[in-house]
Amino acid sequence: MAKNLLIVESPAKAKTINKYLGNDFQVLASYGHVRDLKPKEGAVDPDNGFAMKYEVIERNEKHVDAIARAAKAADDIYLATDLDREGEAISWHISEILKERGLTEGKRMHRVVFSEITPKAIKAAVASPRDLSHDMVDAQQARRALDYLVGFNLSPVLWRKVQRGLSAGRVQSPALRMIVEREEEIEAFVAREYWTVEAKLKHAEGDFGARLTRLNGKKFEQFDLTNEADAMAARGALKDAAHGRLTVSEVTSKERKRRPAAPFTTSTLQQEAARKLGFSTSRTMKVAQGLYEGVSLGSEGNVGLITYMRTDSTALSSEATDELRALIARDFGREALPDGVQVYRTKSKNAQEAHEAIRPTSAMRTPRQVAAFLNDEQRKLYELVWKRTVACQMIHATLNTVSVDFELPHAAGGPAAFRATGTTVVDPGFLAVYEEGRDQKSAEDDEEGRRLPRLAKGEQVALADILADQHFTEPPPRYSEASLVKALEEYGIGRPSTYASIIQVLQNREYVFLENRRFKPTDVGRAVGKFLTQHFNKYVDYDFTAKLEDELDAVSRGEEAWVPLMERFWQPFKTQVEEKTESVDRSEATGARELGIDPKSGKPVSVRLGRYGPYAQIGDKDTDEKLQFASLRPGQSMHTLTLEEAMELFKLPRQLGTTETGEEVSVGIGRFGPFVKQGSTYASLKAEDDPYTIELPRALQIVREKLEMLANRVIADFGNGVQVLNGRYGPYITDGEKNARIPKDIEPKDLTEAQCLELLAAAPAKKGRFARKTTARQADAKKAPAAKKAAATKATAKKTATKKTATKKTTAKKTTAKKTATKKAATKKAAAKQSAGS
Repeated sequence: MAKNLLIVESPAKAKTINKYLGNDFQVLASYGHVRDLKPKEGAVDPDNGFAMKYEVIERNEKHVDAIARAAKAADDIYLATDLDREGEAISWHISEILKERGLTEGKRMHRVVFSEITPKAIKAAVASPRDLSHDMVDAQQARRALDYLVGFNLSPVLWRKVQRGLSAGRVQSPALRMIVEREEEIEAFVAREYWTVEAKLKHAEGDFGARLTRLNGKKFEQFDLTNEADAMAARGALKDAAHGRLTVSEVTSKERKRRPAAPFTTSTLQQEAARKLGFSTSRTMKVAQGLYEGVSLGSEGNVGLITYMRTDSTALSSEATDELRALIARDFGREALPDGVQVYRTKSKNAQEAHEAIRPTSAMRTPRQVAAFLNDEQRKLYELVWKRTVACQMIHATLNTVSVDFELPHAAGGPAAFRATGTTVVDPGFLAVYEEGRDQKSAEDDEEGRRLPRLAKGEQVALADILADQHFTEPPPRYSEASLVKALEEYGIGRPSTYASIIQVLQNREYVFLENRRFKPTDVGRAVGKFLTQHFNKYVDYDFTAKLEDELDAVSRGEEAWVPLMERFWQPFKTQVEEKTESVDRSEATGARELGIDPKSGKPVSVRLGRYGPYAQIGDKDTDEKLQFASLRPGQSMHTLTLEEAMELFKLPRQLGTTETGEEVSVGIGRFGPFVKQGSTYASLKAEDDPYTIELPRALQIVREKLEMLANRVIADFGNGVQVLNGRYGPYITDGEKNARIPKDIEPKDLTEAQCLELLAAAPAKKGRFARKTTARQADAKKAPAAKKAAATKATAKKTATKKTATKKTTAKKTTAKKTATKKAATKKAAAKQSAGS
């Protein structure tokens, strides 16, 4: 057994590192986090110094046990988890587990960190270990406690005031506010008309255009021409004054230099991967993680290709810059090298976490050399990192911008002028390798690459035409993943490791969705965003959130204690939660709107947010006995719905006609979406069917398909609630409470009752809102064959119990243990819905 145990987070990293350290080391993976707060209220105790109650994460119990067994036999234990706060906390949790199990007595515990997985970096880290940073651990504990307290206290308020099942997060909520406020800006935006004027000029060296810059003796502004009549009058006057020619009044040439972009930080990598590769932030981080942990390069074995991908730093080591300069001189010539190393200022205030930028572990491994060993996504991301890093140490690009002015001194109303601009690249410098992407193009981008003919002052150029073009101002664009990450970074909300999870959580909760790769809030997301902004403004305030992040950074540097920080946050937050729970009206919280009066009944028409989404309502619950309800159509929003659109919704249910046997056929919208009803049979409409326009023949076809499916659905029925059914994804076994897969080597129709019971007993419990629902018929049927099921249940209990420590539990307790485990899983799920991640 190896004398040294080194613990990392992922098995891929363990595999790569294992070959570097030799037989004296055993390298094991923790598989991420090993402990978390107990998933129930009271896991953080504000009345007891914010004491936190942890437990081992169930899915990682076997990995923790493997680490414990290896630690028992080792002399030295090296904690080599990631080098950020989260990694430091994982190392601390591992050390605490080992202490609790009495496995650290007489052993040396070391903390080692490295930003790249190369033999040199790993051996250097092991040779120079340090102690655990309790300041960094405290910062991570404070972050987790804050997120827990916000989730467990704010989420129930949302349940009561907005909609059940909602949750709020300390960091996600300000991000949601950004998206919601941008949507409101777009809706409130009023477009303004304006006209531009451009001269089309002909020249022997090439035709070109010149835009109007002066009109009637003064600078031409965007809104000087705001209607067609004025624009056409100006165009006519300018054409008359020109007499078919424009005269050059000034030629200016200006040389400028453009510096390369800094090497990648987490934020800029996510932005560029979104712009250039179309990657989501979570996809970028997943692919980057794989490149960092190691990729098999044939005979070289597993090699880490990039440095650590969670960083605020733009710094590069001297070894890296030396190698980059050598590569640039070799591949692009010495003229592509600046006199000295290019240094980029790091924006991060947190020096303790300011590691290197994201770069290739060896620039000499060109994208072409490693392409054969990488999948498509890895290849694209590695090439992006490699090019950006190489470009950052190359000479600046030299650009030449030429501006040519043309004057019309005798135009009606006063002198007028036009200007043509073109930019050419004199020396591409770093542009030969890489150019940073942009979210939106500017006028400068349009000019770049445009060449103008050689012109001299006083020269006359033939005028082909003068054009006037109509334009309308546009609202600010919705956030893309790239622009949202950029905004979060600029506001100081979150940190590099959290950007991807912030976006993922907002999407998972269905607060936002992507439309044309831009974030649009759902009605529920808008209701949550507006509710939090109106009633918990301080806690979704950008400056407050950024200040809290800075304070957590200060804790990680040892400049501030974490408990006083928690106390300052907790007391006013708790008071506000209690106050708003009592005072806020639900209709106001959900964003309910009165739209007008129903022309037929004279009753009020409103739009509201209900348990299953937004709906229109005719009538007032306080004065009308019977109310009418209608669900909104896909793409409609309760925040923009008009009275006319709402009245259209009440045309459902529609009577489509009758069948040959006289059964009525209708179409409507229910809890689970649009449906056709024929007699007592209900069938869901397909995605392409519109309930407002569907006709009788199509409706009958949908019902017919449903009846055929039902007729072929039952493969076997054992009369006790256990059935073998044809499902959407193939045959399966069910007893109403649990579903079981059928092994590939068994024919579904050949299954016996005993086989079905055995497979059901071994199957996991159902998840989701229907997990515990069982019909009365199924419940009665289950009571009948109790004797048959008892043996199967007992056998299953034994299998389940073997996952626990067998010596501590008797056979008689095992069935109870299984029930407790199921209940615990359900409790964890419910708590997870309430809790908000960091």
